[in-house]
Amino acid sequence: MLCAGLSFGAMAQDNTPFSTIPDPVGPDTSGSSEIVSGFDQTYDFVLEQPIPEVLSTTKLRQPKSRVPGTTTVIQGELIRDLGILNIWEVFRLVPGMTVGYVQSNRPVVSYHGTVADEQRRLQVQIDGRTAYQPNLSDVDWHAMPVALENIERIEVTRGPNAAAYGINAFLATINIITRSPQDTHGAAVRLRAGDRGYRQAFGSVGDQVGNYDWRFSYNRRESDGFDERFINTADTINKTEEQKPFDDSYRFNTVNYDSTLSLDSRNSIDLRLGYTDVYDEEDAQQYGDDFGIQGVPAVSGDDYYVQTKWTHNFSSDHFVHIQASYQDYDRKQPWRSCLPAGADIGGTTLPLELCADTNQNIQEDRLEFEIQDTLAVTDNLRVVSGGGYREDRFDSDTYFNGSGENFQTLLFGNIEYTPIRWLTFNAGGSWEKTSSLDDSFLSPRFAANFQLSENQTLRFVFSKAVRTPDAFEQGADWGYRASNVEPSSVYGFLEGERLIEFQAPGDLHEERIISREISYFGQYRMGPGLLSTEVKLFHDSLRDIISGVIAVDNRWDLGNYVALDQEGIEIESSLEFQQTQLRLSYAYMNQDEDYRGPPVSASQEARYIRLQTRLTAEHSGSVAWIQHFPYSIATSTAYYVARDLGEYKYDRVDFRVSKAFYMPRLTWDLAAILQYYPHDAPIMYRDNIYTDQSQVYFEASMKF
Repeated sequence: MLCAGLSFGAMAQDNTPFSTIPDPVGPDTSGSSEIVSGFDQTYDFVLEQPIPEVLSTTKLRQPKSRVPGTTTVIQGELIRDLGILNIWEVFRLVPGMTVGYVQSNRPVVSYHGTVADEQRRLQVQIDGRTAYQPNLSDVDWHAMPVALENIERIEVTRGPNAAAYGINAFLATINIITRSPQDTHGAAVRLRAGDRGYRQAFGSVGDQVGNYDWRFSYNRRESDGFDERFINTADTINKTEEQKPFDDSYRFNTVNYDSTLSLDSRNSIDLRLGYTDVYDEEDAQQYGDDFGIQGVPAVSGDDYYVQTKWTHNFSSDHFVHIQASYQDYDRKQPWRSCLPAGADIGGTTLPLELCADTNQNIQEDRLEFEIQDTLAVTDNLRVVSGGGYREDRFDSDTYFNGSGENFQTLLFGNIEYTPIRWLTFNAGGSWEKTSSLDDSFLSPRFAANFQLSENQTLRFVFSKAVRTPDAFEQGADWGYRASNVEPSSVYGFLEGERLIEFQAPGDLHEERIISREISYFGQYRMGPGLLSTEVKLFHDSLRDIISGVIAVDNRWDLGNYVALDQEGIEIESSLEFQQTQLRLSYAYMNQDEDYRGPPVSASQEARYIRLQTRLTAEHSGSVAWIQHFPYSIATSTAYYVARDLGEYKYDRVDFRVSKAFYMPRLTWDLAAILQYYPHDAPIMYRDNIYTDQSQVYFEASMKF
């Protein structure tokens, strides 16, 4: 078993996103490991660990002492040790990040808030491949085509990172890095089941044939979702009104194939394929009574991707990679609507009840290319540069009245220069041209890192970024086409017609942010342990933030209306001993909001601001403790908290206990997980209700 001290601060072992860290199954049965006082001593705890290295901030592999910005690295082993069930819940460990739910069970992840429904201001990647959906720049965390068991680490750059990744890296960048097939030979199985109908099954098999390493994996997740919702939400705080079952179950099946071919000592090719089968219920009441939806408007779909990358090493100081990927998202959401007599449609009062089939179907695809060159000019000067091209296409009768497309061209670069041992400069930026505004934008970043001692660094960072409106914000042509209209004798003329149609004005412009950061990173020896601490002070000025109601019934009032000033402190710390691991994260943020749109009522101004601050927490954080005991017993305890987050506060305590059984060429692991919500209140959103404050899950895994 990987000892606790290695879970934090592990280094990126390669200079590409496909890098890996070995994940041994259990003790070496050859006799090289020894049992001391009942502990499995497969690895010696190393106190003199090098400074952790990260890759995602500049696309240049750098130690934290030289990185131009704060970056949280969450190892896959930590995710599994804490018993985290879903990928979006990982981000509760990241200072300044909050996780909530909108529209039934759909999770949203935010850094510093500014989320209405869609997570438009985050750049999310899987192994360097853009993972957010094209038309809304949103992230479907449910359908994310990666199993927790396959994650090596997650790097989160906390702050604008458009200098490296372009427009959508407005507030933060998430890069999910999966384990290499080279380090996952053999077979593994994990089964989980628990309350709320949660069931998960994971299996993988991999091997090596000559210079070819491969892994095939399958992951299935399903849940009944939340238990109940309010029929009438007028009094959600006291929960005095009648509740009904919440129709928000989900079921996802994901298949992945990952491979690496080492052509020779200088060349390698990576190939990644994946497919996800989607079934996700959404409660009809979330759409309001105006739609008259009958039954449950479930979303079904088929997603797939293919990604390949060629890496060539000219020398130990110079390498280049070329990457290409294609992704397809296909979503179907049909339902039948029945509107009562007297209802108003486009200014017309219905004389009789009207029933018709309609849908919210959409098909999207993305083609993406990137070339990147990394060069160490001297021992003190390193450069990374490259370019990319992306085509986003979408087809939806409902959202766009046909098809549409966006094109983006990106050039990026970063220079790391260390003129003297205690000082490092980073200067970088990106130039990006997008067809959404038919304009180009420059996003710069400058940083100075002062090495206070061998293991202590003080950094100063200044950056600018923009976010352009996505295809839906700027170019929606929204309406619902009626079919199977009844009674046909009265409403037959509506057959095949688009109803309640609305077209976006297309007059939005880019959002802007100026970010200033002062941060400190230190790594200290604490007797037999190792303490790592990172503290960030920040001040961000956000201008021309797009806000407003997106509704098809003439309530489309999006505009660049909101200005935000955010400042605060973020702390991340870990203390590691041979068998003990402690981790702390905390964030405080003060936010000033200002409405800067055309004159409206005070209530309207408040609504524009509220829509962008619903996931903004004044205080948030987490505490985690992992303890390994003799005889392969381990426990973990975690506490997650968010305060002043909309109407509700968030608290959750997790506890996990596990026992491993080692046999020749086989490892068993049994575990139980408890999730406890101390407060009897909805989970961040008025309709997200659990009838039981305690949720219990059991898991069994096997590696051989």
